[in-house]
Amino acid sequence: MTSLGLYLTRKSVNRAMVSRRTGISQARLSQLSSNETTKLRADELYLIALAIDIAPGEMFEEIFKDLKLENE
Repeated sequence: MTSLGLYLTRKSVNRAMVSRRTGISQARLSQLSSNETTKLRADELYLIALAIDIAPGEMFEEIFKDLKLENE
């Protein structure tokens, strides 16, 4: 499961509702939630955050918290 998938699961998010509100297909949401090689686009993250009433920046920080610069 991807970071997005874990985040949505922890928040008990209804993916069908997210799909309806955002226009992102349920198949795409499933890919974003389960396939590590699928890239989450900024516009998708923004729309998902709006759909679940979470600040996009907060969601961004939580999903990508494990990313670090190589020199640190």
